[in-house]
Amino acid sequence: MDENIQGWINLYKPKRISSFLAIHKIKKKFKIKKIGHAGTLDPNAAGILPVAINKTTKLISYVTSDLKNYFFKVKWGEQTSTDDSDGQVIKKSKKIPSKKQIEEVIYSFLGYNYQVPPKASAIKVNGKRAYAILRENKNFDLKPRKVLLKSITLLNSDIDETDFKIECGKGFYVRSLARDLAYKLGTYGHIVDLKRTKVGNFDENTSILLDDLLKIGQSEFEFNCIHSSISLLDDILAYEVDEKNDLKSLSLGKSIFIKNKKIIKNTLNSDKKELVFLSNKGNIISFGKLSDDLFKPKKVLI
Repeated sequence: MDENIQGWINLYKPKRISSFLAIHKIKKKFKIKKIGHAGTLDPNAAGILPVAINKTTKLISYVTSDLKNYFFKVKWGEQTSTDDSDGQVIKKSKKIPSKKQIEEVIYSFLGYNYQVPPKASAIKVNGKRAYAILRENKNFDLKPRKVLLKSITLLNSDIDETDFKIECGKGFYVRSLARDLAYKLGTYGHIVDLKRTKVGNFDENTSILLDDLLKIGQSEFEFNCIHSSISLLDDILAYEVDEKNDLKSLSLGKSIFIKNKKIIKNTLNSDKKELVFLSNKGNIISFGKLSDDLFKPKKVLI
């Protein structure tokens, strides 16, 4: 593939494959020079995995900070070593909470709270991944992290399992929520089904299954499966650049003057207020800061 081609793939990752292996298969199949993904999905979780191609990889952090939607199922009465069904059962309880009891406590988790990540996670502890230390049966603790839970809805409760959907922020662990929710209900619990349904502007409606993607040809892939780099970035200040002299200056990392009034203004979240993204024919070519009418590039993608 031409390394000048850039953009996003709205990938639907299946269960039983890691995020890394999923994008490795895409890279190998379509001979992509550089590829990356935003927001790792657990191997036993399915759902939306935003994939960046070539220079679009420089924009991954701006997708990672977007809100995410999840559907998940909790099984009550058992805690596992990984907080999901892949781990060994380490604690049991006969207490199964009722739907009313669950509804009385779930909203206490809304807003910003401190959450301890699962020990089976990719967080580093003294330079080593937590899941690797767990495999060695060593004792260790993870520090709580500040996370956002924007909304939570109880969908269905049946015998010893309950379905939920949530909208959450960066760094949120659904497995930790299941564990902590069970503790608050005086029992144990773990995830038995997990699906990510949305990441910012990436959602199920426009996604493509990994197996379907790997079956198509190169030209069909480039024409139908790669979305422009600006199209799936949520809540940004954007400005279209078409002057050749400006494009040349930007390619050299130089500042350019732009017309402030022509910036496309969207509702911004706190992570993006200070940045302006410049585009050309639908793709991001640079992002940086604006001082009056002078744009100073932070990163250049051309």
